[in-house]
Amino acid sequence: MTSLFDSHQLGGLTLPNRVVMAPMSRVRAAPGGLATPSMAAHYAQRATAGLIVTEGVQPSLVGQSNPGTPGLHTDEQVASWRQVTGAVHTNGGRLFAQLMHGGRVSHPDTTGMLPVGPSAVPAVGEVFTPSGPQAPPAPRALETAEVPEHAEAFGRAARRAVEAGFDGVELHGANGYLISQFLSSNANLRTDRYGGSPTGRVRFAVEAVAATVDAVGADRTGIRLSPGGTFWGVEETDVPELYALLLAELARLSVAYVHLEATADEEVLIGLRRAWPGTLIMNPVLPMGPKRTGRAEADHWLGLGADLISFGRAFISNPDLVERLRTGLPLAPADEGTYYQGGDAGYLTYPAYQYTA
Repeated sequence: MTSLFDSHQLGGLTLPNRVVMAPMSRVRAAPGGLATPSMAAHYAQRATAGLIVTEGVQPSLVGQSNPGTPGLHTDEQVASWRQVTGAVHTNGGRLFAQLMHGGRVSHPDTTGMLPVGPSAVPAVGEVFTPSGPQAPPAPRALETAEVPEHAEAFGRAARRAVEAGFDGVELHGANGYLISQFLSSNANLRTDRYGGSPTGRVRFAVEAVAATVDAVGADRTGIRLSPGGTFWGVEETDVPELYALLLAELARLSVAYVHLEATADEEVLIGLRRAWPGTLIMNPVLPMGPKRTGRAEADHWLGLGADLISFGRAFISNPDLVERLRTGLPLAPADEGTYYQGGDAGYLTYPAYQYTA
């Protein structure tokens, strides 16, 4: 069976192992959506991962979901990211930027503008704002002629990511954000070519990926998906049909990978593995669920045909996660109170395993 510590060829990159650091929002960016020296140190500490995927990075101002998140839509943001990519590469790592357009999961207090979405249906729950959690407003439904602009924003941000030194990008098509909203059957009530049938509902995702492939190449482009997920109140009908159709389009575009979350039954996910001819990253444990991914979950999915396994929370408190998994060392617990509080505590302060004589 494939080992978690075997190498893997991903486009033009040779990954030394099959451990992927999953994207996780940590809201440590400076004003203006700028990356910081602390962010450079954080990712560099974890450069032994086969691949690092960053926290969600907004491709446009209206695409920003939370305060304190970084962007890739200004020259200043590009310049700020070079310290991050440089530090990771100096430590021998490989780094993709996750491009995340929040769509309706946003607030005017954060961006200064009304969120946009496929339809004027508000997200369920509360969104973070500079003054604390608030109910999200109903987004402004995009006109048909406006939709391509938001798809093309991913391509523009991808080009900026490569200029900043990233090895590639991952489009965030999961967890109830804009691409996921278009895939949804209750957030997307459109009757034009971007809604209705599965063919219409996958169109925006395909156009966003195509714009990215045109900008930086297929071997630098991946996408993360959460089939059947219900984040922020989204629902999806016809999940096997919807995602089989989407994967067929992604295969036609020859993207570097698909990154699946375990948001559907295992049988459905195995079917999607069979339908996808390229590299599959599997994230075996639900974000913010009661478990974190460990060696057992990783080996299980490698046995079911996944090529790479992404680890989220385990990477927060274990910068040397690859070595701990390789040698069976215990995993340190994380302090959840520091996830989004800002500062270096709980961000740069987790040590590598301390051996004792």
